[in-house]
Amino acid sequence: MAIAAGAVNYPQLFSAVDSAKNSSRPCLRSGFLGACGSFTSHPGRTKLACSSPSQAAAVASWDFGRFLKTVFFFNEPSFPKLVQSITERFTKSREAVPMAASKAKNGDLVLVTGATGGVGKRVVDVLRKKGIPVRVLVRNTEKARTLLGPDTDIVTGDVTKKATLLPHYFHGVKKVISAASVIVGPKEGDTPDRQKYSQGIKFFMPEIKGDPPEAVEYQGMKNLIDAVKDHVGLLQGRLLIGFYENGIPFGPAWGSLDDVVMGGVSESFLQVGREGDEPVGIFRGVVSTANNGGFASIRTKNFDPVLDLSAYDGLELRLKGNGQRLKLIVRVSKDWDGTGYTASFDTQKNSWTQVRVPFSSFVPVFRARTVQDAPPFDVSSIASLQLMYSKFEYDGRLNPTFEPGSFAIPIASIKAYLSEPVTPRLVHVSSAGVTRPDRPGLDLSKQPPAVRLNKELGDILTYKLKGEDLIRESGVPFTIVRPCALTEEPAGAELQFDQGDNITGKISREEVARICVAALESPAACNVTFEVKSTVPFSEPFSIDPSNPPAEKNYEENFKNLKQGITGKTEPVPEAYAASK
Repeated sequence: MAIAAGAVNYPQLFSAVDSAKNSSRPCLRSGFLGACGSFTSHPGRTKLACSSPSQAAAVASWDFGRFLKTVFFFNEPSFPKLVQSITERFTKSREAVPMAASKAKNGDLVLVTGATGGVGKRVVDVLRKKGIPVRVLVRNTEKARTLLGPDTDIVTGDVTKKATLLPHYFHGVKKVISAASVIVGPKEGDTPDRQKYSQGIKFFMPEIKGDPPEAVEYQGMKNLIDAVKDHVGLLQGRLLIGFYENGIPFGPAWGSLDDVVMGGVSESFLQVGREGDEPVGIFRGVVSTANNGGFASIRTKNFDPVLDLSAYDGLELRLKGNGQRLKLIVRVSKDWDGTGYTASFDTQKNSWTQVRVPFSSFVPVFRARTVQDAPPFDVSSIASLQLMYSKFEYDGRLNPTFEPGSFAIPIASIKAYLSEPVTPRLVHVSSAGVTRPDRPGLDLSKQPPAVRLNKELGDILTYKLKGEDLIRESGVPFTIVRPCALTEEPAGAELQFDQGDNITGKISREEVARICVAALESPAACNVTFEVKSTVPFSEPFSIDPSNPPAEKNYEENFKNLKQGITGKTEPVPEAYAASK
């Protein structure tokens, strides 16, 4: 059956139209009208124009009532705006204007949490040296300015307190390096700059300082993921339009936007149905070239709030066409009539098709004319989507696949997608040993202090592992780095990368920072968890000649040897990542 595109309180202006429909038989029509009787204007009288969509397509009378309902459905304008819309409908120039280059916004702003810590401040330094824009999320702004410099892009918040993670903090952020961690220090006290803790070699009896591990490592990670996932992107894409198993649509309401707005008589609507066992929405109707018309379309109401899809590379539609060429129109303004960024794509005859439309392929179009002076396509401000079957291409060209008459196109979903190869969007600094506290048969005497003292330290490793699990289950492309004991030694020692959470040793904080930044650009590092240490024994200090430091490593070969799904735990790989590499 046909469903209404959305709950709309129509103005009293249409009460006469609705009462006039009572005598007409019901049929599948536009979500606005719901029944077949349409209101047609004639000199000195009104009449019901038709009793079926096919008859509507054959009649050349312009359906003024359906035009008004279209306007009200999408914007519910005030009367002055309505008059202006109608006036512009007849007076606005349709002259062609040249086309402007259309390009999706791209950005690589990296957010660093824990940026005043030993690893975090080095991550910021490495990013800056590489010319990568960086923003830091810190609790203490003055400390951050002292450590990182007065020109640092700083936002003040606490991952343990969700209310402090304000939405505008994450605008423009494309990737995240998470270096925030629970604070551990010697029970006997430490120097103001934490020299005892930072040296990482000599053992001191530790204790938790400040917030407990559950708050920082688990709840803090949950809050961070919730704050950034819509900005950094999901591996399997972000679903915008879909249908639940019971047939209820997911996403905003749809309505018809046909050539009635330019005097035509084509009609279409979205009908919920099934293709086999799959719930779908069926874009169907009758398209006519009468009155110089020739298009039918369905369009969403405006997203509220608008969608930021700047983390993604395009839109993916799963639909079943009949060889037609369709248009996908995206608007970045909430105005009902204006420039739409448009891309055409072909469907396969009687076959389900998964069509990917890159944002870079969209061009600015107004009433089938490309627009030269349109601003760049701002994919961080998606207001609505529209699917159109039209006789017209652009700038006078015609659609070579167009055929007037009835059509039906089942649509399963529309989502934003990430292009392959996908690189990590969230790199997290965890810790070696997180799976070991409850591992049977483990000789604790040979394990690091944190493993032996896990309970005394508020289950620090247990909650670090729980935080890791949140990342692996989030759908965000990730890298989890598990360093062994962190030291203030310089980077440059030979390294051992491993998986399964078995190694012990030490590693420079500077080296860890470099590994994190390198992982951001490596598809091989996507969706893996690994441990890393220096091959230099604990008992041997490592140093370099400052006047002749070793060259920075290329970690790509190390990343290429890593495998997904190895965590040191026994549960299977989360479904979101099982087949992604």
